[in-house]
Amino acid sequence: MSVHYTLNLRVFWPLVTGLCTALVCLYHVLRGNGGVPAEPPDGADGGFPLLKAAVLLLLGYVLLRCRHAVRQRFLPRPPRLGGHPALSPRPFGEPGLGILLESYYEHEVRLSPHVLGHSKAHVSRIVGELVRAGRARTSPGPIPGGALALAFRGDFIQVGSAYEQHKIRRPDSFDVLVPLRLPPLVALEPRSLGAEPALAPAFRGCFLCAIKAPPVPSGAPSGHWLRDCKPFADGFCVDVRGRRHLSATLVLRWFQSHLQRSLATVRYSLEGRCRVSLTPGGLEQPPTLHILPCRTDYGCCRLSMAVRLIPAVHLGDGVFLVAPPLPPSPAGPLSELPGGLRPEALWGVNTARQEQKLLSWLQERAPPGACYLKCLQLLKALRDLGARGLDPMAATHWGRILSSYVLKTALLAVLLREGVPAQVWDEVHLGERLEEVVQFLRDCLLQRRALFHCVLGPGGAAAEVGPLPKVLREAAPVDVLAAFDQRPRELAAARLLSTWRRLPQLLRAYGGPRYLARCPPPQSQRTQGSPEDEP
Repeated sequence: MSVHYTLNLRVFWPLVTGLCTALVCLYHVLRGNGGVPAEPPDGADGGFPLLKAAVLLLLGYVLLRCRHAVRQRFLPRPPRLGGHPALSPRPFGEPGLGILLESYYEHEVRLSPHVLGHSKAHVSRIVGELVRAGRARTSPGPIPGGALALAFRGDFIQVGSAYEQHKIRRPDSFDVLVPLRLPPLVALEPRSLGAEPALAPAFRGCFLCAIKAPPVPSGAPSGHWLRDCKPFADGFCVDVRGRRHLSATLVLRWFQSHLQRSLATVRYSLEGRCRVSLTPGGLEQPPTLHILPCRTDYGCCRLSMAVRLIPAVHLGDGVFLVAPPLPPSPAGPLSELPGGLRPEALWGVNTARQEQKLLSWLQERAPPGACYLKCLQLLKALRDLGARGLDPMAATHWGRILSSYVLKTALLAVLLREGVPAQVWDEVHLGERLEEVVQFLRDCLLQRRALFHCVLGPGGAAAEVGPLPKVLREAAPVDVLAAFDQRPRELAAARLLSTWRRLPQLLRAYGGPRYLARCPPPQSQRTQGSPEDEP
């Protein structure tokens, strides 16, 4: 939530007038009660001083209220052409794009570190207790418990924009990975699907995860492994090409059930601090924990927070397997997976820890005053401004194509292409750098260049983020925009460029103090989709 303070003159001056009048009245009442008042001279009115003070205050208030109207009445008006205000410079000078961006950032985009810190502290405490309770409980899933049961590992990993210092507006949504512990008798054998030629581009970044016997010391018996792990395979695996593979759908179903039971365990102990509820997840999103603090040290931090709890299977080196995102057109590709593949056996990869290391590496080497995180926040605000006027379906497609992850990947691609941020990323060049990233993203949407994953792409930042599991090092490069068809990408590119060209008008119309709103609101936007003009 952006915390800022702006003086509202329509409330301030009436409040000052009323307060002064009340003080004058209180003064006369107290003076009158202090003793027997002297008899006023004949013909004098004892109430005149009070009436005079009230009239003077009222006259001052009227003069201040009329000041703005008088200035507007006698200021020269801009010429009009064709019924619309001219776009030529005004006599008093229009603020430039840099001033507009800074004002919009401070009033509408920037988060208060105080409120964000309190929100993250609430999330850490509540999720920590829930995960510890889940670790202590036995598995309620298909397996009654024991050595062949999934379980919480006991920790959680905070990921997403709130923990990477580029969240905007309100600290009311968070993402948390909940690592799962596999039974000791089960090991994983992941495999990338990037080399499958018949697979749709939306699924080439997915993985299959077969189960196998863990390494055993030489001479140890291992012939009964299939029989021993059969309960786990029946409860959490599906058959793909003759082998048992871990199923993201079955794991998510167990995860939701285990969360419900764990929440019932800790709900009573949390009643005095907050109200919690759990919304079951599905194919679109994981389960969501809703937290409303009951009491805090500061009333401004009593925010309702939604925490997405994402079940994750650790591959090694800080890389996790998670449920894959839905493709843009789920009705088509999901029902037509080639080669005996099953959609419930697909997994996505989460490299949030590596991306956090990459951002930290950039921050350590960036000069003081570098604005790349601020640029990313304004990119998100630009996306939100571009969604105004769209119907719900078009706004959903717009938000999926220009998701926060895509915007972050584009910014990191520009930074890594240029090397360590130099003085060109100083805050005085914020507008130029923002335009550079917009142009780069436009080219990626128009397929003039590929927007590769910052870790899984060719020539990725492996040296900066540390070692990666072998399956990721050998995986095919992942284009984060490959899942979208050409026509939606062209429409998104056209609307992105149109929004950038109209950005000064949008900033004056939708954000910042009133003294910046000196231009007419932007022209009406199409409500059924993106503009058709070519970028």
